[in-house]
Formats: sequence, structure tokens, C-alpha cells
Amino acid sequence: MPRTLITGATGFLGSAVLRALLEAGHSVRALVRPTSRRDNLAGLRVEPAEGDLLDPASLARALEGCEALFHVAADYRLWARDPSEILSANVEGTRSILAAAHAAGVRRVVYTSSVAAVGLPEDGRPGTEADRADPLRAAGPYKRSKVLAEEEARVAFRGGLDVVIVNPSTPVGPRDLRPTPTGRIVLDFLRGRMPAYVDTGLNIIDVDDCARGHVQAYERGVAGERYILGGENLSLREVLGLLAAQTGRAPPRLRIPWWLAWAAGAASTAWASVSGREPAVPLDGVRMARRRMFFDSSRARAELGLETRPAREALGRAARWFLDHGYA
Repeated sequence: MPRTLITGATGFLGSAVLRALLEAGHSVRALVRPTSRRDNLAGLRVEPAEGDLLDPASLARALEGCEALFHVAADYRLWARDPSEILSANVEGTRSILAAAHAAGVRRVVYTSSVAAVGLPEDGRPGTEADRADPLRAAGPYKRSKVLAEEEARVAFRGGLDVVIVNPSTPVGPRDLRPTPTGRIVLDFLRGRMPAYVDTGLNIIDVDDCARGHVQAYERGVAGERYILGGENLSLREVLGLLAAQTGRAPPRLRIPWWLAWAAGAASTAWASVSGREPAVPLDGVRMARRRMFFDSSRARAELGLETRPAREALGRAARWFLDHGYA
């Protein structure tokens, strides 16, 4: 099996992809920043390579001798005091490592995009690979960065690099150290900090199922194509109901109107810009919740062999991990 470089292996989704690669027999090297927490690498057969996506020399060293690249790293924040940090990491970082992979003669790249780069049809149908999001209409710098970064992957493909694009939906599960904005939904529920909910929807997939989808994309995906790695489409109320059933906690009963959520997000984000502390209710998150983020992953199931466990099991695994590790 190939020698493979993975970015983002210290993070939530990246650590799951790392484990899936090891399970599939890859010899793995992980690009890690000197300041990154390495809890998710503990006990694994992985070779750390210190570097940074914006340091081309470090990328060249990390890719030396590698046949495959899994570029999973991303700045997944719905708020930053300096939004250019998100755009720089996700767009410039992707451009930089894909150029380095091309120069190093990497045979195949799996690029982790996001359903943030998939458009939502106006008629309410779940989004598919054929739907493209408009960066000019994107809700905030994170979503805009993922749309632009995916275009960098297409540019690299047109330039001769073998790139397969995967678009994870909403992964949940263990090892969400920070946690991610998605994990924070689970954690806020566990801490009793979600007294109400908005009428929105998510596509839930277990993080380890999503990770195996990455490996399947490497093995079976068509170069230049994109694959949505998703599970079940659920309203937020249904998500909270499943969490309640898995944990024995009561779900919130009150549904708040979108305008009130928007006002709370605006106030919280305005205070964050003054205090420098992450907002409890990021306004960009509220904007994204304006529409149900439902997606169709049938192509990945048919062409890659993607298999996913029920959302209730995925959410239960996430809740148990947070509880077992003292987050709630």
C-alpha cells in the first residue's frame, strides 16, 4: 500500500481518516504544526512531519516519497476576529499543498471539501454533486472559503493532478477535542445550554463512516469528480430528540423564530468583536440555519460503496465520548 501524507490528522475528522488509512494498510505521515495538540495521534503508527500549509518548503519535505495525499485540514470556525485567517488557511493553504503535491509527483489526492460548497436547490430538494454554491452568496468566511478552496482542487485537476473531491456533511462522533461547531451542538445539549431550537435541518454522518468514505474515494473515486459523504437528513428537533433518547436528558420544547435567532446571533457576534471571545451564537451559523441543510449521498453509496450507521448511533457515540472525557 502507498506511503500517504495526511493533513489535519490532529483534528476531529482528520484523526478518523488517519485511523481509516491505517486500517486499510497505508503507511502514513502526518503534517502537524509545532503548536498542535497531538492527543489524537497517541498510540498510532504514524510519522509526524512538522510543517505548515503556508510554508512551501515544509510541504515539499513532508511529501517526499509519498504516493498519496489526503488533504483534510481546514479552519472550521464560524467566527474569527480576523476572517482573513479562515480564507488564508482554507484557500491559500489548499492551493499551496496541491501545488506541492503536483511537484512531488503524488499519484492521487483526496481533497476534503464540505457540503458548504454544495448548493441547496431553491425547490427544497436535497443538494447533490451537481449543485454548486455561489461564493458571493455564501454565509460567512468559512463557507465562502470552502467554495473557493474546492475550485482550487478543480484547477489543480485541470492542471494534471489526479484529485478526487469529497464533501462531508455533518460528522459527529468521538475525538472532537476542540470541539467543532457541530460537536458544540451535542455538547450544548449535554450541558443544558440549549433551551430552544430553530427550525432547521442537518445531514448527520458518523465521523468514522465518513472517514472510510475518504478511503473509498481514494480507491474507487473518479478523478475530478465530487462525492457527498452523508447519512440521514434530520430536522434539528429530530437530532435533539435522538440525543435525548440516547442520554435520558429532556429535549428542548420551545421553537424560536428565525428573526429572534438572528437577533441573538447579531448581538452575540457584536460582543465577540469587542471581547475577542468566540460568540455563543455565531451569526454565520444562524444564517446557515436559515435553510435545511439536506443532502443526497446516493452517488457515494453507489459508486464508492459508502455505508453509514444510523444517526441515533452516531449521535450516541458523540455524546458518550464527551461525557466519558469530562466535557459535560
